[in-house]
Amino acid sequence: MPDVVAPTDRAPSTRRPTALRRRLVLVLAAVVLVVTAGLAVASTAVLRSQLLNQVDSELEQASQRLTQGPVQIRFRDAAPGDDASGTQPGQEIPALPMPAPGEASDTTRPAFPPGLGPGSAVVRYVDGEPVLADHVTTSLEREALDDDQVAELLDVPADGRPHDVRLDGLGAFRAVHVTTDDDEPLVVATSTATVDATVHGYVLVEVALGVAALLAAVGVGAWLVRRSLRPLDGVADAASRVSELELSRGAIDAIPRVPATLTDERTEVGQVGAALNRMLENVEVSLQARHDSETQVRSFVADASHELRTPLASIRGYAELVHRAPEELPPTAARSLDRIESEAVRMTGLVEDLLLLARLDAGRGLDRAPVDLVALAVDGVMDAHAASPGHAWKLELPSGADDDAHAGGDRADELVVTGDEASLRQVVANLLANARTHTPAGTQVRVRLLREGDAVVLHVTDDGPGIPAGLRPSLFHRFTRGDVARNRNGGSTGLGLSIADAIVTEHGGSIAVRSRTADEGPATGTTFTVRLPHRMR
Repeated sequence: MPDVVAPTDRAPSTRRPTALRRRLVLVLAAVVLVVTAGLAVASTAVLRSQLLNQVDSELEQASQRLTQGPVQIRFRDAAPGDDASGTQPGQEIPALPMPAPGEASDTTRPAFPPGLGPGSAVVRYVDGEPVLADHVTTSLEREALDDDQVAELLDVPADGRPHDVRLDGLGAFRAVHVTTDDDEPLVVATSTATVDATVHGYVLVEVALGVAALLAAVGVGAWLVRRSLRPLDGVADAASRVSELELSRGAIDAIPRVPATLTDERTEVGQVGAALNRMLENVEVSLQARHDSETQVRSFVADASHELRTPLASIRGYAELVHRAPEELPPTAARSLDRIESEAVRMTGLVEDLLLLARLDAGRGLDRAPVDLVALAVDGVMDAHAASPGHAWKLELPSGADDDAHAGGDRADELVVTGDEASLRQVVANLLANARTHTPAGTQVRVRLLREGDAVVLHVTDDGPGIPAGLRPSLFHRFTRGDVARNRNGGSTGLGLSIADAIVTEHGGSIAVRSRTADEGPATGTTFTVRLPHRMR
């Protein structure tokens, strides 16, 4: 049984796409070129055919004149009414043989038949002997044909019809081979050089006119195509404006539409514009419905979180009262009470995080004051070391920044931003907690603070196992948790990074992540980069 080979996907084309305008102009130019070339070829063929027909007609008439009636030969030097042989005009004269080369003078050569112009040639036999084998040059000089040229003319079929023949040294001819009344061969030929020259000149004129027509077609076609597709630019501009809108979050303003002048469905561009407007209307309604639903959910979460604060505080208070009671609790009850208290603490933190996100979603402004990021980084690293001494914590600051921070120097001002200190402190704490929670003991975590242009940049880097590629796009979404590849041992709520992202965005900054797992290379690790606008004190 033959092996079955599965079809492979076709490789993507590497050809550079061509703009529609250029394609239309090229198509128009190609049509003009094909039509012009076709007309030129047809007209050239007709012209050559007509010229050759005229030549053939003259040849046939000349051959008919030479084959009818007695042979009248007049010597070149004989005057009218007189003849070298003493005969009278019109009297039939016996054919004279052609003299051998070099033996005859011009006075013994028969006159060239009348009616034949420059470039003509005649071969005539009388009594089996050639009496005439000459041709007339374009300068009206009469020259004798050599034996090879005579043989080539005699090889023309003797059917009385014109044929093409090429004579060595003379070029292309049209020749008619007929038989006289005396059954003698007679060949009349005319050069086609004049025809070829006329056709050649005609072709040059046609090429010049064709090039001019092609250039004119390209110029006019480009203008017409540009003018015809100008409404499509308006539709593209409208789509570009929509693509620049922030539609992923927050309230949705009215989405710009394609102008009414470009939505006439009687035209192709109008059909596209009208369809785009209908799509935008559907998108706007859907986004507004989504925003309303999210607003309701956030309002519910905020209200529920606010309402949960009181019972959680009561649970923690009663647990503490039980701990302080003088009566000793049984071991099982004591452990249960500890679990109740720890879960109440964890739930309180979750509620506080949800309330913070609700405030940020509602657009409630944060406090604005100078914040020294050096102090926040130092405090954050110290707290992280106390919470997880099994990790290797390292803080890197610009040279002298820590000393200047305590002394109030100018160098410390380079790492000062304007914002809410408590929320920025939470950003640092969340990033360090994320590194501590999702990396094993012994992992090195490096915190680096520096100034880059008009921004203060905070890097938090660990050499842990890295974040899986499939998780990175949704890493800053709410309730996103790491999988088993990131050792989850601290009860993460999945809100830490989303809170950090919301706070940094509220401060006009950005947060990004770069990570590498063992599947992507030998050097694993994760780096979170926070970039905040710099503000001097």
